[in-house]
Amino acid sequence: MTILEVRDLQVWFDLPGGGEVHAVQRLNFALEAGQRLGLVGESGCGKSTAVLALMGLLPPTASVAGHVLLDGTDILAGGEETMRSHRWSDMAMVFQGTMSALNPVQTVGAQIIEPLRVHGLSAGPKARARGLELLDMVGLPGALAARYPHELSGGQRQRVCLAMALACRPRLLFADEPTTALDVMVQAQILQLLIDLTSQEGLALVLVTHDLAVVSQFCERIAIMYAGEIVENGPAEDLVDRPRHPYTRRLFAATLDLYGDESPQSIHGTPPRLDQPLSGCPFRPRCDRAFDPCQGERPALAVVGDRHVAACHRNRDTDSDAAAASSSGHRADDLRSAHPAQSSTPIVQPDANGHSCGSD
Repeated sequence: MTILEVRDLQVWFDLPGGGEVHAVQRLNFALEAGQRLGLVGESGCGKSTAVLALMGLLPPTASVAGHVLLDGTDILAGGEETMRSHRWSDMAMVFQGTMSALNPVQTVGAQIIEPLRVHGLSAGPKARARGLELLDMVGLPGALAARYPHELSGGQRQRVCLAMALACRPRLLFADEPTTALDVMVQAQILQLLIDLTSQEGLALVLVTHDLAVVSQFCERIAIMYAGEIVENGPAEDLVDRPRHPYTRRLFAATLDLYGDESPQSIHGTPPRLDQPLSGCPFRPRCDRAFDPCQGERPALAVVGDRHVAACHRNRDTDSDAAAASSSGHRADDLRSAHPAQSSTPIVQPDANGHSCGSD
């Protein structure tokens, strides 16, 4: 069952001196109950801006267009009045940076149950009991409810943010870099908890991350963003084994190979500035496979496999694309060997040896 469908989402930011930044362009994807989608790309590609737009949490300088269908109803059409009733109750978010996401002068227990109070779902002893239940769900002792954010470790704060997001039993969760700055063991515990929630509770998840090793093992689908738009979207296994966009291939080639002999191959240059007009393919200046059509024609997403789409002119040439994709196959195997794809075990085994918008 499709919970979320995003159609042609667009986000613009007004610049102080005039002009605008087209930060998110032509964003389209769908998410089913219990499904995990990884949203991947360099900093400045529009990932965080996109999920904040879906939550209706962008600043007044932003303009948003398109359609965001939650259970078939366009919640974007009615503006803030429509979004407010669904925020935290039907869809919730775990923000990047736990210290800035939590109120430093309120106990974590009070913050966990605040969504319940705001939506009128619970209050008093019943709400406090739900708060203790949520702390236990994320693996924290109930005694932490009386503490303040600065008294907790980074991993504990991340779990508190997750508990707060789950307070109203949402069916859709956006997690923006939920394991940033955490050690690998805490990362494994947080990600395993998210796996359990999606598989047991039917929670649909959008995971924003830079970690290709995690997303290739953790997510069922992967969407690659570049210059504010999705340039490739497909089943994780298919996209990892046979990337059909040069940017996806280069991202995997730039990933550290823990078990092979090859060094990471950096991608020269930076993502384009979105306050300036773009001509042709946005990735063309950094692409090692650019040819004449890339100069003046912007590629559109096209079907390249079973539930797999990519925006690249080279996909018209099947032979050359297959050759390029095979060159990244060994690194994809290394990613899976580093992070075995078994949802019943931790993501990381304990013994395993400039964009003008300024937003991810």
